[in-house]
Amino acid sequence: MGLFDFLKTPKQPAQPKVEVEILYPRALNEDVNAELAEVVVVELLPTPGMAVEIKLPTEEVAPVMPIVPEEIVVVELQPTPGMAVDVKLPTEVVEETPVIEDTTEAEAEAEAEAEAEAEAEAEAEAEVVSDTNLEAGLTKTRKTWADRWNQFMSNFRSVDEDFFDDLEETLIGADVGAKTALQLTDELRDEVKLKNAKSKQEVSRIIMDKLIALYQSQGIDEDTSMHFAPEGPTVIMFVGVNGVGKTTTIGKLSARYKAEGKKVVLAAADTFRAGATEQLEEWGRRNDIPVVSGKPQVDPASVVYDGVRTAIDTQADVLFVDTAGRLQNNVNLMQELAKMKRIISRELPAEPQEVLLVLDSTTGQNALQQARLFKDSTDVTGIVLTKLDGTAKGGIILPIRNELHLPVKWVGLGEQVGDLQPFKADEFTKGLFSGLIEE
Repeated sequence: MGLFDFLKTPKQPAQPKVEVEILYPRALNEDVNAELAEVVVVELLPTPGMAVEIKLPTEEVAPVMPIVPEEIVVVELQPTPGMAVDVKLPTEVVEETPVIEDTTEAEAEAEAEAEAEAEAEAEAEAEVVSDTNLEAGLTKTRKTWADRWNQFMSNFRSVDEDFFDDLEETLIGADVGAKTALQLTDELRDEVKLKNAKSKQEVSRIIMDKLIALYQSQGIDEDTSMHFAPEGPTVIMFVGVNGVGKTTTIGKLSARYKAEGKKVVLAAADTFRAGATEQLEEWGRRNDIPVVSGKPQVDPASVVYDGVRTAIDTQADVLFVDTAGRLQNNVNLMQELAKMKRIISRELPAEPQEVLLVLDSTTGQNALQQARLFKDSTDVTGIVLTKLDGTAKGGIILPIRNELHLPVKWVGLGEQVGDLQPFKADEFTKGLFSGLIEE
């Protein structure tokens, strides 16, 4: 088959073909080589009056059929090393001749890998952005609050001691803690009397205003920001009992910081729980973040040391340290945690910047007890409250902040990376009490 046969009867392509007007420089009866094994398309941006010249590098010729130059046809050719396509514009401006080079299989694979990597990076950046907001994550907690509150107010008869006893019981049942409930009840006694409130609506409004004020006032002197070292790697340790979501939290937070452009390293210092190292390594593989680990049952402090040295040597921005799910009443394990901190401080005197205690919000008052004991045993700088979307016990945030004066820095609202979000007191208050106050 000749070249003009290809021009006259092109194959049906998978992709749209560009049609251009062909102005052949040779006489229409001149023979040219067109014995090409396969057919491909030379795609050009069509311009009225544009002319295209096809140059074949071989000297072999074969008979071809003439075509009418005015016809609009599709140019289909098999690229050959040395082949060139000249594009002549009607303004007489001649563009440079691009040489069609032979594309090797390795180059094609490299290009495909680059495209896949770019897509993966775009997906990773999109993954840290979540549509889940705090108000939606508090649906179960808000419903429980509403049910308890509506039941309490339905029994309202008058503002007396029985009323305040029932109020205290209702607050304790809403996981605000006994100490906080007693404090609130005492303050509300004076508030209700001061404002001489008697109707159900007036009393309800005063109590809700007091609760909202208490939640918001805790954030005035509260530092919920994350601290980073001015120079060198920042070390962030995660502590807490087994099953609260420490490793998952590290995976989500490391993905977030990497998407922000930080260089992250993970240290798998939980060497006792079966599968803990493998779980963190899977997060590292998923997020393309290096993980420093050791053999099972190895001294966790040695893994921490290796992690610190790796972070320093690779000039990482952040080192996340996953620790064993230590029982808060086990003295030896708490001493081990102190040992890790000493090793970190020896290599990086200003570190760790953060010691985050991870608590499972579904455990309610047990989470509060864990927070108390961990605060007494180590220098906790903030709280990560996980599984907030799956519990009706989100009210536990109030006693943690009110009684322990520990800032809640992150809250988990779902399974996706972006569902781990910074805690904002105003949004939490709005999400918890929305719909409970009559305008």
